[in-house]
Amino acid sequence: MGAEFIDSLAVMLLALGMTTAIGSMYFLFSALGNEKRIQSLLFPAAGIGVFDFLSGFIMSFTWPLPSSYNMLFGDPLLMAGLLLTISAIAYYKHYDISSMSILLFFLGIYVIIESVGIVNYHLETGDNLLAAMGLYVADGIAALLSPVMFVDPKKGKAVYIVEAAILAIGTFIALFIGYTAIYGHLLDFIKYFP
Repeated sequence: MGAEFIDSLAVMLLALGMTTAIGSMYFLFSALGNEKRIQSLLFPAAGIGVFDFLSGFIMSFTWPLPSSYNMLFGDPLLMAGLLLTISAIAYYKHYDISSMSILLFFLGIYVIIESVGIVNYHLETGDNLLAAMGLYVADGIAALLSPVMFVDPKKGKAVYIVEAAILAIGTFIALFIGYTAIYGHLLDFIKYFP
């Protein structure tokens, strides 16, 4: 079986899972008041953020996948990567990053609109629909709730933990989809020679 395109979606889902895991850990460590652990996230966040930005950029502007999947996945990954990288650098420089949550809120609206599009335009069906909706709804809700960053973690410990939990759910879904995708792609591309 020959492949008609190169599908990098599996590794991008792995990176998305890493991105939401970093976000989840940030909110958890903030709730626990563990600044040392937050500092340990900054370089991984910058690295994964750059990967997300570049892979999302390439997908958004070269359209390697068929149909509107490039917009569905590439666009939000591009923005998430950009915001993660900027946040890591800003936090490293001791800037307040709570204003980033407003930009994440706007990205959350975008992702929720995409989840509606997944259903209305039948972009996914069957088991794939459940997983895709879980991913987009969890990540969309997490982004919509990110302005909890304006709350002092000492006073709003519970909301930080809820945000960490929602991001953890998104992490597990992204990793599950990515791991199953790479298993299937290994067979799909076994006889592909560019």
